[in-house]
Amino acid sequence: MFFLRKRGPITRKRSEHCISRANIDEDALKVLYRLSTEGHISYLVGGSVRDLLLGRQPKDFDVGTDARPNEIRKIFRNCFLIGRRFRLAHIIFGKKVIETSTFRRQPQESEATNGLYQAEDNTFGTPEEDAQRRDFTVNGLFYDIKTFSVIDYVGGLKDLDKKTLRCIGDPNIRFQEDPVRMMRAVKFAARLDFTIDRASRKAILKHHSEILKASAPRVCEEVYRLFTYNKSSEAFHLFWDLTLLKDLLPELDKHIHTSGGKHALLWKILHALDADPSAESASNGLRTACLYYTVFLEQLKHEGAHAGHNKMNLPHASRNALSSIAERLKIPKMTFFTAATILDFQRRFDELPSKNARRFAHFVRHPDFLEALALYRIVQTAQEHDLSKAKAWEAFFNEEWDAAHRHIDEEKVNPESPEAVDPEAVFTVVAEDAPVKKPSSNTRRRSKRRGPPRKEHASDHAPHTGHSEAPHTPSSTPHEHETKRSHHE
Repeated sequence: MFFLRKRGPITRKRSEHCISRANIDEDALKVLYRLSTEGHISYLVGGSVRDLLLGRQPKDFDVGTDARPNEIRKIFRNCFLIGRRFRLAHIIFGKKVIETSTFRRQPQESEATNGLYQAEDNTFGTPEEDAQRRDFTVNGLFYDIKTFSVIDYVGGLKDLDKKTLRCIGDPNIRFQEDPVRMMRAVKFAARLDFTIDRASRKAILKHHSEILKASAPRVCEEVYRLFTYNKSSEAFHLFWDLTLLKDLLPELDKHIHTSGGKHALLWKILHALDADPSAESASNGLRTACLYYTVFLEQLKHEGAHAGHNKMNLPHASRNALSSIAERLKIPKMTFFTAATILDFQRRFDELPSKNARRFAHFVRHPDFLEALALYRIVQTAQEHDLSKAKAWEAFFNEEWDAAHRHIDEEKVNPESPEAVDPEAVFTVVAEDAPVKKPSSNTRRRSKRRGPPRKEHASDHAPHTGHSEAPHTPSSTPHEHETKRSHHE
């Protein structure tokens, strides 16, 4: 009888890897050392270890430990536990959060409540079991703060050297357990310039339709993460190539096929977005506008063909172009209306600004002007057109900005001037023909009246009619009327 010997983890000592504590966040080090001092295992886990080994600076540092959530809360006074079933510890340092989790294991088949698809992951485990439950081998590496060594239970070091993205376990099963892992594979492959291994690629092509089982908020979040690290062109091209785009956004997928496929204008626009200075700070509204700009152009042609001699309704065309992504991914309303406004503003950049026209001054003070100008510059760059108009608008904006700040400085010198203005309101004027973003009714609060009693008015002595004194407006909601009624009672 032969017994198979269980293989232990691969360990790289400090002299064999490039991770230095100087590159680790000081607050993350505090958490690691404090847990270790209290007698617990404390590892730096996940993408931070991967990025440090690749010579990149991680954005987040996550900690894994064998301490239970309540034990972590007793150790750190600045700790807050989140989650219902499996609790995570958020250790707060000012605006920074160090996420600390107890080692978990993959739920057994008898514990699954929805077939292969897993909505919960709430069972404590060992470091090895925690590594085995992760998505890809390069994300299953640990850094031990005691020995300063890298611990590998899943073969991540070998794949890291080969620049290969490999799924832990059987990809056919793992992608059905959590379909969002397919989107994460696309994201990491594009971001790290890695190649998805053959087995994982075949599994994605086979089970791509499983992505429709994932929740819309998670899918929406992962879609916008494809824009990060200036790799949106590569990420969305791979997303389209693996037929995932066809499942999530079939209208956009069809438009790409009919507009040139691999040579479509969309890829040039995304490439120009990655190279644009606004890419790092771009809002999801600007990213959505870039993704759907060519769809918007097609919608304009359709609207123009049916408008005839009538004036074309551009805001209606921009909203129609974005209706599919809004419906399928449930994007926030702020993102939707920002993208629609940015698309609608593109027509105005074809005209050079003039200092004599007051409407231009109003236009550059719109909150979405800079991102609308960024989209215009991105599209002109993608089409290899002249950027003189974009530069003229940028110069006009800078002149208006300087003039506004000079006016503010003069008011500070003479604060009693009757023409004093609020500095914060100088560049928040809404354009005359731009759609106004109304605040959500859920965020409104009825403020209590302060100060001296108001003067009597003739309407105060009018006969009672049974109706509330507040005039009814179409924007009022039943919830607001209930609040007003309870206030009067």
